[in-house]
This record gives sequence, structure tokens and C-alpha cells, in this order.
Amino acid sequence: MTFSDELSIVDQGNFDSSPSYPVIFGVTLTPKIGGILFGVLGLAATAYLFLNMVMPTWDTYSQNQTKKDSLQNEINSKKASVNQIGKVKDELANAKVQQTQVLGLFANEKTLDTLLIDLNRLVEAGNGQLPVAAVKGKLKKYTPANQKAEPVIDGSLGAGANGKLKRSVINVEVAGTYEQTQSILRNVERLQPLLLVKEYSSTLSPDANNPPEKGVPARIGPAPINTSFQLQALVPLSPEELAAAQAAQAAAATPAK
Repeated sequence: MTFSDELSIVDQGNFDSSPSYPVIFGVTLTPKIGGILFGVLGLAATAYLFLNMVMPTWDTYSQNQTKKDSLQNEINSKKASVNQIGKVKDELANAKVQQTQVLGLFANEKTLDTLLIDLNRLVEAGNGQLPVAAVKGKLKKYTPANQKAEPVIDGSLGAGANGKLKRSVINVEVAGTYEQTQSILRNVERLQPLLLVKEYSSTLSPDANNPPEKGVPARIGPAPINTSFQLQALVPLSPEELAAAQAAQAAAATPAK
């Protein structure tokens, strides 16, 4: 048998020269289909890893970053507060000095005790240089209107003063010429305690037109006038009195059950 005869026999048989591929679920896995399938599986694996590993990690990172930023802001705020401590201390010291200066303008128990002596000294301050027959200044009346200072709660000094100050009221009457009376009132304003002059009234003295008594020299200079007014001395409440006043105001503001 020759070689050509053998080839004829092979051609005449059932020999299949096409390559065989695996079949899954009726789908032949050719190289092209297999590549697509493996690509799809890769994408699915990537998505799975992203959702289950990358995203939780990213969320944790974002939370930590937010926490870090918050802590950094808090640190910066505290640093700013520390830097402001010196400024706040200086402002507090200045406020205390100003408070002391303001409180020094008000009266206190000591200045009230000597107020009669101080006022009488002011009234008679210019009498020593006057002629014998001239009208001389005289303190005719000094009468406290209340036994002790009473808290200011009527709003007469402004709402801000209610429950923070107490007031002593003294009724005063002086006699002297118009110029002497002016000088007396100016000197009252220069006294150490803060004094308010209220209910001022001046009238001609009843003795102004009366002839002098026998043996008394005739008056020289202007006629005398009588001047009455009310002095109000303001005293700051002590811490104990201030606490009691605030408690009383709170009790008054609380509706009865």
C-alpha cells in the first residue's frame, strides 16, 4: 500500500480535527467567552473588595480625619483662650480700680457721721472776714428724715440703681445772703460723699425788713435769705445687704402658690 492510499483511508474515516472545549451549563467555553467570563468575575471581585474592604476603611479614615480636625480646632481655641488670659486679667484689674474709684464717690457710715460737722464748717467758712454788722451764714436746721439709710427701690435713680444703693435723707436750712448761699451749695458739691440736692427753696428772711434791735448796729450789705433743701446721701449696699435685697426681689417676683 502506498502513502497516498493511506491518506485516502484517513480521509474516508470519521476523524474530527476541530479542537474540543469544555462546556458549562450548555455554553462552550471558547477562548473568547472564557476571557469575557474571567473579566466579569474580576470586576465582581473588585466590586466586592471595594464594598467590603475599601469602603469601611475609607469611612474609618474620614471619621478619624473629622475627629482630628475637631481636636485641632479645640486645641487652637484653647491656645487662643490662653493667649487672652493676660488681657482678661488686665481688664479685670482695671475694672476693680474703676469700681474702687466709683465707690469712693459715694457716702459711707464714716462720712455720714461727720456730715453735720462738715456742713456747718462750710456754712461758716466765710464769716470770719465779714464786718460785725454784715449778714453771716448760719446753719439753722439739720434734721435726718429717716433713722437709717433705706434701699433705693423706687426707680428714682434709674432702674440700674434699684436694690444696689441705699439713701439717707437730711432736711437742711441755711441763712445768709444770696452770694453766701451760692457759695455754700458749691462747697456742698465738693464734699467727699456724693450728695444730691433736692427740693430747693429760698425765701426772704422775716428779719430782713425789721429794724435792728436797740444797741445792735444796722445791717451792712444785702438782706439775708432763708434757703431750705434736702440732701440725699447715697451709700452702696454691703455684700450682705445686697444678697438680702436680691433674695427679697426674687421672693417678690415668685408668684404665690
